[in-house]
Amino acid sequence: MNQQRLRYALAFFRIVVALIMFSHGVGRIYFGMVGGFGEFLTAGGFPLGFYLAWAITIFEIVASILIAVGFYVAPLAAVFAVHLLCGIYLVHLKDGWFVVGAGRNGAEFSVLLIASFITLAASYYGKNK
Repeated sequence: MNQQRLRYALAFFRIVVALIMFSHGVGRIYFGMVGGFGEFLTAGGFPLGFYLAWAITIFEIVASILIAVGFYVAPLAAVFAVHLLCGIYLVHLKDGWFVVGAGRNGAEFSVLLIASFITLAASYYGKNK
C-alpha cells in the first residue's frame, strides 16, 4: 500500500472512531442522561458525580472533535483507551463479553474501541499535532 493510501485510510479510521465517541457524549446530553450518569457515579463512590459526569461528557465531545481534525491524537486516544477501560470495569464487566446475541451490554464493543484508540495512539505518537 502506498503512503498516500495509508494516510487516507488512517484519517478515515481516526474520524470514524472519533465520531463514535462524539455521538456517545452528544447522545448523553440529547437524551438527558448526564444527571443519571452523575447519580451512577455518586452511588459508585465518586465525589461530585454530577460535575464529573459533565466533565466526562464534555471531554468526549471536545476530545473527539480534536481527534477527528487530527490534533493531539496520540495523547487523547490514550486517555480514551483508559476511559473505556474504566467503563468496562464500572459498567460492562458484570454483563460479560457480548453486547448482543449471547448477552447484553457486555464488553466486546468497548474492547474494539480500546484497540482502535491504542492503534491511533501508536500511529500518531511523536507527531507534532
